[in-house]
Amino acid sequence: MTSPAKTLRRRLPEERPQQILDAAFTVFGEHGLQGARLDDIAHAAGVAKGTIYLYFPNKEALFQEMIYSTMVSRLEQAEAQLAADTSATIVEQLRGFVASWWEYLCSDRFQTVYPLLIGELKRFPELAEFYGREVVLRSRGLVAGIIARGIARGEFRAHDSEVSARILASILVSHSLWVGRDVFQKLAGRTPEVVRDEILEFFLASIAAPAASTNS
Repeated sequence: MTSPAKTLRRRLPEERPQQILDAAFTVFGEHGLQGARLDDIAHAAGVAKGTIYLYFPNKEALFQEMIYSTMVSRLEQAEAQLAADTSATIVEQLRGFVASWWEYLCSDRFQTVYPLLIGELKRFPELAEFYGREVVLRSRGLVAGIIARGIARGEFRAHDSEVSARILASILVSHSLWVGRDVFQKLAGRTPEVVRDEILEFFLASIAAPAASTNS
């Protein structure tokens, strides 16, 4: 019979990339991307510094994997779900995506990564390009596609779906940061779910197709 200790040692190499990523979230959150050192990440992960190089060539690649494993992977799941759920209405598709994305935006992972992105990506142009392509354009394209289908079906008014997708994204992100600081709960007694629904209802009303006029 294999002892638990031997099983742990055998499984540990497979778990090390995630172990390193978890430590990186902590260290990047405390010191920023510029100030973080691989030595600190290795110490937090309980591995030798050389072990990190087996999986990530530098801290920029490690940070890029953080973006991928959180934001990009969530977008991939949303894309797959939309492609599979062909029976959902346009509004149901939009509600489903917003609910899933909002849950992530309010998570500790996003609340750690996003301030680093805003504050430090200008120093790392390759990371900025990766984030813009894989997260910003991809998420807006997904939402714009849903809205464009709604316009084509007459469920939403005719307008630029790319613009409305950008506006929705900015509202969700900015409000999620206040939710992360517990501002809405403390000042207005609004839970994250209430804030999400308020945003979505306001947005849907702003793009709704005009009601058909009737002649008396």
